[in-house]
Amino acid sequence: MALIANSAPRSSKTESYVDNKRKEDIRHANIKSACAVADAVRTSLGPKGMDKMISTANGEVIITNDGATILNKMEVLQPAAKMLVELSKSQDAAAGDGTTTVVVIAGSLLKQCLTLLSSGIHPTVISDSLHKASIKAVDVLTAMAISPPKTDIEQSIVVSDYAQMDRILKEERNYILGMIKKIRATGCNVLLIQKSILRDAVTDLSLHYLAKAKILVIKDVERDEIEFITKTLNCLPIANIEHFKEEKLGYADLVEEVSLGDGKIVKITGIKDMGRNTCVLVRGSNMLVLDEAERSLHDALCVIRCLVNKQFLIAGGGAPEIELSRQLGAWAKVLHGMEGYCVKAFAEALEVIPYTLAENAGLNPITIVTELRNRHAQGEINAGINVRKGQITNILEENVVQPLLVSTSAITLAAECVRMLLKIDDIVTVR
Repeated sequence: MALIANSAPRSSKTESYVDNKRKEDIRHANIKSACAVADAVRTSLGPKGMDKMISTANGEVIITNDGATILNKMEVLQPAAKMLVELSKSQDAAAGDGTTTVVVIAGSLLKQCLTLLSSGIHPTVISDSLHKASIKAVDVLTAMAISPPKTDIEQSIVVSDYAQMDRILKEERNYILGMIKKIRATGCNVLLIQKSILRDAVTDLSLHYLAKAKILVIKDVERDEIEFITKTLNCLPIANIEHFKEEKLGYADLVEEVSLGDGKIVKITGIKDMGRNTCVLVRGSNMLVLDEAERSLHDALCVIRCLVNKQFLIAGGGAPEIELSRQLGAWAKVLHGMEGYCVKAFAEALEVIPYTLAENAGLNPITIVTELRNRHAQGEINAGINVRKGQITNILEENVVQPLLVSTSAITLAAECVRMLLKIDDIVTVR
């Protein structure tokens, strides 16, 4: 008699994934091509990064260490490698900086994914784990961020009798009248107010005296709209009445309140000299130096734009990446199944940033990264690589900071690009 044993069903989460030969070759070719692009720009990362000399088909020579420029000028043919070029462009559009960082992180993630695939983990499991890890990473970075200091202008006044109350009202009246006198002296007849003339709101008393002076008041202007309004009206914002000068005013033919649907809007027409251009004079010994200075200036202005869009800073010098690696590594230990391995690989991939910064600065990268791990394990979350001193210091005390948006955007975009590459198992050529 023959005995037939019933085989137990295997769990899809623990079953080892094996590619067929074609899918494996396609996926490995894509990853290696993308990693080659990342390795090409890795040496240009950081303030001590190397420059690349680019020779174009028409004989033009460009010397730069700007990642976006290097990748944009490269003649990349392999489709997966082109995705890293597009990744750099996406980072440039989103943050204006970190174009080299995002490609280097993506390359490091792909190398870790290659190891995970060789271990038999399914690409979908890796992809989902990278997505969760990137979300967790953004949360950790946001918790580390510092915001601009806020001034403490709150004050309390205790009024104990009527005489003091009369004095307060008299001072308020004299203060408002003094301000209005200075405003009228400039010829201004329309005020757009972001915050109160006094403190919390435009008071009825101030509105009364402004109306008597025939000055129109548009109050409760949102802070986010101030920049747009000043550029459009060709005027300058004024925070102190002492700086209220005629040359800071804008000019328009008509300011009116009009009904629009269920609400009302303030309409300004006949604006004179709309907009304003600014010129920056850059000097250099030759055009190669000037072109690189222009690219550096563009990156610096983009950093300011990032701070306007998202007003948070984070430490530089590889400090956030090491802290992310530490916290994600600890989080990976509490995860079950293959997710833990994938998140641990994500955490290890982030160490490529401090490793590369140290390597490009002529330091021993293994020693530097090991010391950074120890310092962060002891709670020094702002310990980073000071390339000027060639050692690890509290990077915030050295005023080495970067916008939070640059770091979060780089990690999110890099993870998305890697996930997309992992999902590709074939290349179809059409004519």
